[in-house]
Amino acid sequence: MNTFGERASPKSEGGRRPNILFVFTDDQRFDTIHALGNTDIETPVMDELVSRGVAFTHACIMGSTVPAVCAPSRAMLMSGRTLYRAPLDLEGRITFPELLRAHGYATFSTGKWHNQPPSFARSFDAGGKIFFGGMSNHLQVPVQDFDPSGRYPKERQYVGEKFSSEMFSDQAVSFLRGYRDAGPFCMYVSYTAPHDPRMPPKRYKEMYDPARIPLPGNFLEEHPFDNGELRIRDEMLAPFPRPPEEIQRHIAEYYGMISHLDEHLGRLLETLDETGHAENTVIIFAGDNGLAVGQHGLMGKQNLYEHSIRVPLIVAGPGLPEGERRDGLCYLLDLFPTICELTGVPAPDDLEGHSLVPVITGEADRLRDSMFFAYKDCQRAVRDERHKLVEYFVKDQRRTQLFDILEDPLELRNLAEDAKLEGEVSRLREGLGRWQRELGDPLLGG
Repeated sequence: MNTFGERASPKSEGGRRPNILFVFTDDQRFDTIHALGNTDIETPVMDELVSRGVAFTHACIMGSTVPAVCAPSRAMLMSGRTLYRAPLDLEGRITFPELLRAHGYATFSTGKWHNQPPSFARSFDAGGKIFFGGMSNHLQVPVQDFDPSGRYPKERQYVGEKFSSEMFSDQAVSFLRGYRDAGPFCMYVSYTAPHDPRMPPKRYKEMYDPARIPLPGNFLEEHPFDNGELRIRDEMLAPFPRPPEEIQRHIAEYYGMISHLDEHLGRLLETLDETGHAENTVIIFAGDNGLAVGQHGLMGKQNLYEHSIRVPLIVAGPGLPEGERRDGLCYLLDLFPTICELTGVPAPDDLEGHSLVPVITGEADRLRDSMFFAYKDCQRAVRDERHKLVEYFVKDQRRTQLFDILEDPLELRNLAEDAKLEGEVSRLREGLGRWQRELGDPLLGG
């Protein structure tokens, strides 16, 4: 899979292997960056990254086998494997930082690691303020110090002393200022924002007046039917039916969390510049999954609508295009082989992702014609560049949705019963079945 030697190297001047700075946010939807079209939010640092790199506008997760969607998302990212072949604890799977570490990279991590301590210990040789859970009060995150022995007993856990985004940024800044080795590094900075509880500091909460926040164009007071997961924890964050003013408050606080994170991301990137590392560092910025926050009457990410499966993804660095966008379909799991190609590290033969480097450099406009999505045993979907088919299997009943993503990006009009599109529904169902068989889906064709 590694084709690094077959095209012009994206390495920086002098042929040095580039550093990797991977920034991962938690529950950040694809459309929550000002420069990518959301004029209701302020994200100057993320905007600068967009101007400095390549933004993928249709980056997605494959879905989830459990309600904690971020756990399989992170397992797929770290292993480069698809949903049913990426164990949540990563046992038996090499991670991309583990591979880089084996090839001479210093590896550092701070923040959320939702895939168990043993895989973390294999992956990193430095770190600080490590959070092994899924979510937490942002002022009381239970963290651990880095342990070279790889043992992280719960009795050594303690509460972090600052707001999560500031605390994790402090650790990353400290690593950069202290790094003196001649070899390359890989930093994995995994924020817990903007995951709920949405509790932006006062200044950032006041940035967004809920009364002035527009409701989403696909806001509904309730989801129109049982999707198999309507009373999960995330969905209980707002009452039923959804009061419009309550949704506006949630969105305002969500944006405040992102703007606060943006400021501390800025400190990290400023330090990268100040220490001279920026000239030889590839920055990858991504989110682990999306979030509804009132769209389609939903609050969480336990669904297969665009707002929950699409994520931000920006790649910037020496020798790479600047200020460009790519609309080809891709998964987060494609980042493992991408990092291999960018660094010249041979990719494992069993990776299921595809390197995005040809798309980044403009040599190809797409790597996939379709994508598969799944949530537990109750939702399946397939999409191409225009249409998306969603199938629901709830209480022995099957329900179908068909959306024209190009004409109806908010997924408001279900076209499944349109007689003119009967052939399209059949074609997509066949494609869904092929994906399920290829991936080893337990439903195997529904």
